[in-house]
Amino acid sequence: MTDDQKRECHSIIHSASTAAAGVGAGLAQIPLADSAVITPIQVAMIIRLGQAFNVQLSEAVAKGIALGMVSMYVGRSVSQVLLGWIPGIGNAINAGTAAALTEAIGWAVVSKFDRGEVRD
Repeated sequence: MTDDQKRECHSIIHSASTAAAGVGAGLAQIPLADSAVITPIQVAMIIRLGQAFNVQLSEAVAKGIALGMVSMYVGRSVSQVLLGWIPGIGNAINAGTAAALTEAIGWAVVSKFDRGEVRD
């Protein structure tokens, strides 16, 4: 990965994570409602990461990659169901979890692109 790609990936991933955190905080009291908004954010992030590596992904392929990392979603779902309903605390926990998982997905995908495991 070049330095330019690394900088671009940082920007893409951190922007998506910030957006996911905002959604997670705003919809914390409605269990799993934020998934309908966070998933498209993560799909768009994956498509943009592909572009950083000159790989053009369709939305369907990007969704497949995102869903392929389903184990990362389990912890988020558990934390949201257990604590998401508590005003204030639930918002903070849900925002942090959404951001952290989006970061993790982003860097895992970057690793796959860098190793040439994902092609268009």
